[in-house]
Amino acid sequence: KNPVIIFEGIEASGKSTNLDLVAKYLKKKRKKYIKLREPGGSPFSEKIRKILLNKNYNLDYKTDLMLFLASRSENFQKIIKKNYNKRIILLDRFTDSTIAYQHYGMNLNKNLIEKINKLLLGNIKPNLIFLNLVSMKNLSLRLKNRKNKNRYDRFKIKFYKKVQNGFIKISKNKRNYIIVNSNKDINNNKKLVLNNILKLIK
Repeated sequence: KNPVIIFEGIEASGKSTNLDLVAKYLKKKRKKYIKLREPGGSPFSEKIRKILLNKNYNLDYKTDLMLFLASRSENFQKIIKKNYNKRIILLDRFTDSTIAYQHYGMNLNKNLIEKINKLLLGNIKPNLIFLNLVSMKNLSLRLKNRKNKNRYDRFKIKFYKKVQNGFIKISKNKRNYIIVNSNKDINNNKKLVLNNILKLIK
């Protein structure tokens, strides 16, 4: 009745757009839900977000990892834990983003990341994950047209390709993953997303 729904994908892949679509749908249906983003969420986590996305900082990859995990820990303790099973939880990024970016993109130890996530979250697992995919051509065009670019909008295309391939590996053979091809017609993708939400919450 109150699932955890995650929206994953690299920059400019349409994940935040699809999350907002679902939030509006749930509001219309008068369903109780909370909406969070990573990094960000709790007041302290939002401060961490400002540091992580600041284009003037050149942070070490290990520093990135620890800040993301600190933000997640605060979100879990202050927001997710008390709403779990009581409200629908919508998350813009979650644990698989850390594996995709920090392991596949930045070559940090996967086992370490998984162990810390387990420590922070216990046995909480998402019911549904939308993985939004985008071609490197469309990614480049969308980022080029983005007015306010943060630090994560400024990586090389090679990096985004590694991260997206990482997401695809993570999603392989997992039943709770729905692939959304954001290169296709936006209205078809809206139908795909909402049809899967309807199956889950009716």
